[in-house]
Amino acid sequence: MPNAPVIGTSRPAEVVARENGLTIGNARKTFATPEGGVVKALDGVSLQIRDGEFFVMLGPSGCGKTTLLRAIAGLEILDSGEIYLGRDRIDSLPAYSRPVNTVFQSYALFPHLTVADNIAFGLQMERVPKAEIATRVAEMMALVRLDGLGGRLPSQLSGGQQQRVALARALAKRPRVLLLDEPLAALDLKLRRGMQDELRRLQRTTGVTFVFVTHDQEEALSLGDRIAVFSNGIPVQVGTAEEIYERPVNRFVADFIGESNFLTVPLNDEGEFRVADGPWLELPEPVFAGPDGTLTVAVRPERLVLDGSAPELVRGRLSEVVYMGTDLHVRVALSDGTSLAVRVSPPFEQLSLTPGADVVVGASPSHLRPLAVEL
Repeated sequence: MPNAPVIGTSRPAEVVARENGLTIGNARKTFATPEGGVVKALDGVSLQIRDGEFFVMLGPSGCGKTTLLRAIAGLEILDSGEIYLGRDRIDSLPAYSRPVNTVFQSYALFPHLTVADNIAFGLQMERVPKAEIATRVAEMMALVRLDGLGGRLPSQLSGGQQQRVALARALAKRPRVLLLDEPLAALDLKLRRGMQDELRRLQRTTGVTFVFVTHDQEEALSLGDRIAVFSNGIPVQVGTAEEIYERPVNRFVADFIGESNFLTVPLNDEGEFRVADGPWLELPEPVFAGPDGTLTVAVRPERLVLDGSAPELVRGRLSEVVYMGTDLHVRVALSDGTSLAVRVSPPFEQLSLTPGADVVVGASPSHLRPLAVEL
């Protein structure tokens, strides 16, 4: 229960998690370009990352997510802004003094050191007693399921095993926050999915706050307790995977996360809209049209139906039917020259979906997402 009080206090757990978490306040960072211009990598970023959560920063290349991660780590100095961990301000501390650790895509393992020595390296640099180092190395190897491999060199391990060594080395120092900069990008699809499961298990087991950077939408949705979608140096939406996917705040988020149909529709005085020559329909919430009297509505292809199980949205003609094994990818041409992408789940044999057939496209009003007017 998110609002249950923490034992020994009268404050809700969510409040305590915020107080002990990572706070970024109005962070700004610019870089000079070779042409003499300036790029705003971070344009006033403010975020609250809760203690003990798996937080994902998602966005295309150049959106600011890695710059922010490096600023948290102490590898980039902010032009302005603040970073707090709990009640402690850390943005003025050198990287080695911050209670955070980072795992990179490249693993950065020492090729001449064994697995055990790689894991122990950071502890040795901090002059941790040898007995405690041995204990922590054994704990970490068990945690990442590398028992019995302590004497091997990195070159004798698979890519997935090397990534586990990097994770074990980072966690051995018992950081309060673990930063992960696209750590799975170098793995093939099967290994990547296996390591996603492993990362979720490690985060739940250790309780360490994970801050994970990726450009992979599926990876973000599968990993994050919450996700921040970045664009042009700011997080444009922060929420759970369901909130981000089902209720995107603008066209960028709806387009970047999964696939969407974007319908530019007229809005009448009663607040009703229509698609092409379809019926006038009510939206589930009050909306405002843009200056030209139109509105953009997003709807996911899998939320559209052709079997009559939802209210009619519009009629059209099948222009493309592609069998994908688990479903059909269908495109419906409309009378106004536009088209809709539809995902049809089985059983679909009885629908007789062939190119040229006339169909009725249906949708529940709750699955139609009006997008903010972009001025």
